[in-house]
Amino acid sequence: MAVNFQPLYILAAGGERAFNQLDVVSNNLANVDTPGFKKLVLEEMAQRVPQNPDSAKDLFVFPRFKDTPVITTQGHLQKTDRPLDVAIQGDGFFMVKIKNKTVLTRNGHFFIKQNGTLVDVNGHPVLGENGKPIVVNTQKPTNITIASDGNVYQGRQKVGKLLIKNYENIKPLGDSYYEGKGKEKPPKFTLLQGFLEGSNVNPIKSMVELINAQRRMEIYGSMMKGLDAIEQKTTEIGRV
Repeated sequence: MAVNFQPLYILAAGGERAFNQLDVVSNNLANVDTPGFKKLVLEEMAQRVPQNPDSAKDLFVFPRFKDTPVITTQGHLQKTDRPLDVAIQGDGFFMVKIKNKTVLTRNGHFFIKQNGTLVDVNGHPVLGENGKPIVVNTQKPTNITIASDGNVYQGRQKVGKLLIKNYENIKPLGDSYYEGKGKEKPPKFTLLQGFLEGSNVNPIKSMVELINAQRRMEIYGSMMKGLDAIEQKTTEIGRV
């Protein structure tokens, strides 16, 4: 007796969907306290699978994930009173140089290196509007002021202006870094010195999503084992 693999394919696809969702939700929860982190979601697409291998017209449709778009809604603003903490209120991203690549981030937890370069939390240079790193004079230790429009002052002297860019879509690169996709859009923002933007992940809602994804994985696994047992019994009966 021929084994019908169609139900097994469907259950396997459902299990894969649950596993992918578990992975994404786990990543969101792991970054709930990461400044500037943006929540990821899974976007579905319909996939068609023939129920009858001999008939391309006989199709079964079930969902599969095709992308993980980034939700760019504003995270909560936390006051730190630290002069080199900067939050973006509105649209746009800081620009950071990593090796030979320019990336986006909303994590404004900045530092100044010994050579005077303004860097992010991972030590990568933060870029100014001229596309070059912002550098302060370490021989003149005066207060650093970052205005709402991005201008950076050392005392009364302007030393640069933070480069803020915005795009139609962004692609996650990890460590709260993103790559701009699509057309560039005019950023509409206000910078807040002494603040950090938290992640936009709702921990309670994400925990519920995590539990549901784990349950779905268990259900699909149990159903696949049960189906396998039924197929084996059916094969044995067919031989008799």
